[in-house]
Amino acid sequence: MNKNILFLGYGENETSLINELKKKGCNVHSHNNNFFEPNKYDLVITFGYRHLITQKVLKETKRPIINLHISYLPWNRGAHPSFWSFMDQSPSGVTIHEINEGIDTGPIIYQKYVYFDKKEVTFNDTYNRLIVEIEKLFFSKIENIISQKYVTKPQISKGTFQKKVDLPSTFSGWDANISYEIKRLYNLRKMNTKRIN
Repeated sequence: MNKNILFLGYGENETSLINELKKKGCNVHSHNNNFFEPNKYDLVITFGYRHLITQKVLKETKRPIINLHISYLPWNRGAHPSFWSFMDQSPSGVTIHEINEGIDTGPIIYQKYVYFDKKEVTFNDTYNRLIVEIEKLFFSKIENIISQKYVTKPQISKGTFQKKVDLPSTFSGWDANISYEIKRLYNLRKMNTKRIN
């Protein structure tokens, strides 16, 4: 396909997507900082990227930047989506979308619900599964994504959004058993509400 692609976020040791793009004949550049010239590339893809992309950069790209997000948008935009799907009992899934001026608010390209099995009991287990699922979704649609042969749909619901600071300070950690941890956090929340009232 011989496309010049900038891949922002995870490196080759963290995702297999970069090698898959190379196998398709793409010239892939990757880094994890916020300084790049968007008009030099045919396509910019972000996955695990921690920086906000400015309006200026969005306007300079040859086509919309694509982001891979491990939630079923519009649910759990922003930080720690896999945690909040359990805490808020919202849908779990993965979404590939175009980036606009908001955080995870751009038009949806592809998405998929993800249902976890009984062996996936910790937050790390479910996070790892979501990474696998979004990579599989990308692989299955890779040629359409590279050549921009897809139809987007808008995010029609308000959904939910969380910042990094929204993660409860009493959270036990990513290796915690999800069922026990969510019950514990709910109980703490109830106790705190009673104290305030």
